[in-house]
Amino acid sequence: MTSHAAAKGARRGPGRPARVGFALLVAGALVVAAMTQALNDYLLTLACFVGLHAMLAASLALTNGYTGLFSLGHPGFMAVGGYIAAILTYPVNRKGFMMPDLPELLAVQQWDLLPALLVGGLGAVITAVVVGFPVLRLRGHYLAVATLGFIIIVRVLLNNSDGYTRGALGLSGMPKLTDIWWVFAWTALTLFVCWRVKHSSLGRAMMAVRENELAARCAGISPARVRMIAFVLGAFFAGIAGGLWAHLVTAITPNSFSILLAFNLVVMVVIGGSGSLTGAALAAVAISVLSEALRPLEESLEAYGLSQMLIALMLILILVFRRQGLFGSREPSFITGPGGVAERNIE
Repeated sequence: MTSHAAAKGARRGPGRPARVGFALLVAGALVVAAMTQALNDYLLTLACFVGLHAMLAASLALTNGYTGLFSLGHPGFMAVGGYIAAILTYPVNRKGFMMPDLPELLAVQQWDLLPALLVGGLGAVITAVVVGFPVLRLRGHYLAVATLGFIIIVRVLLNNSDGYTRGALGLSGMPKLTDIWWVFAWTALTLFVCWRVKHSSLGRAMMAVRENELAARCAGISPARVRMIAFVLGAFFAGIAGGLWAHLVTAITPNSFSILLAFNLVVMVVIGGSGSLTGAALAAVAISVLSEALRPLEESLEAYGLSQMLIALMLILILVFRRQGLFGSREPSFITGPGGVAERNIE
């Protein structure tokens, strides 16, 4: 009887995350609809940044948390995707003046946001494949330094491509195409894809590589393959986020996506728990809101950088007292159900 009940529960188990996910999606849509009616432009823009940070943290959890990589390259992929999307959507009547070296085929076109975002994400994917083959052979802090170098290389290339990107001046005067609905839709899609990957055979292979590469090889898993897939998927969503970011602030420069952003994203993943999408998203929301809430205090005390000091302190405390982060590799039991696969902490 017990085994029959367990089998029956196992058959019903996979439906629970789908039902909870759909309920959360509907609830999120209702919240966004209420926000568009109740909040001013400043708060809506802040909500967009919070959503983008959640999207970026979730995609970085896919890259770093699932496979155990230590990549800092997300801002570089954001820059690639952001610049591609910005060039494609830039007003035609200003392209000749702002970007004189742009090929004629692109100079006479002004794309809609969605195809421009997808092409930007594809550009980030191609970049990730090119970069990934050499750098994913590295481990730990060596990989971190290599991806940090990738950010610097991207910034130098953008700074020296005046005819295409206006160099250090960047591109300004872009149409503001990103709103709270675009951010909500892409954040929800990112979380959905990352969730599906985590609870698939691919996700289990990624975590097996993270825990014990030798044992994973013995089980027939290719560590290079799963690391590359994680790296490329994370880069795609980073490229999309870069395009959304650029069309939210209506400007983009080589300094828009800095090393400081890379640090903040890694902090979000570490605090939330490597491998936990819920933890990464909640940490992103909390850190984003905290940073903005402390801004008036920083200005009044002239203690600029106070929020970054607090974030760094939070990171140190987490590393000392709870190295696995707030959630570890788990997801909340109200989503997975008691005894769900995601509830088991893999550490």
